[in-house]
Amino acid sequence: MKRLINYIKTFSLWDLLVGLQLTGRYFFRNKVTIQYPEEKTPTSPRFRGIHALRRYPNGEERCIACKLCEAVCPALAITIEAEPRIDGSRRTTLYEVDLFKCVYCGFCEESCPVDSIVLTSFADYHVENRGENILTKEKLLAIGDKYEPLIAADRTEDARYR
Repeated sequence: MKRLINYIKTFSLWDLLVGLQLTGRYFFRNKVTIQYPEEKTPTSPRFRGIHALRRYPNGEERCIACKLCEAVCPALAITIEAEPRIDGSRRTTLYEVDLFKCVYCGFCEESCPVDSIVLTSFADYHVENRGENILTKEKLLAIGDKYEPLIAADRTEDARYR
């Protein structure tokens, strides 16, 4: 009996009819398409976007070249070179993040003792040419300077969740 049922289902295209029934069920419902550049989908407060380097209020960069973020990065996406300055403090001469290697885990942000490197909540970035995937120190500082009020607001909001 089971063979007969399978035989009938095979020649009557039963699976096709079941699929068409499912398509017909959703065909007349309201669509949930979002027009992306104009409409944004809500993001989680824990979302991790593009990197940024922050500065102190006096304009000096926060990074003290401890290289903890480079050491903790599981994808080896961060490269840091440092040297001492005239006043004896250490600062970075090279700070690069390869966005193609980065897995956006947030370990660099958590390991930073001075809250210098942060993952912002911005996901609207792209690269057009080869080499633009590497964020240099100047690019990271520019991102941090541009979005500092929003980054600071995110940091205070994150403190409430801890």
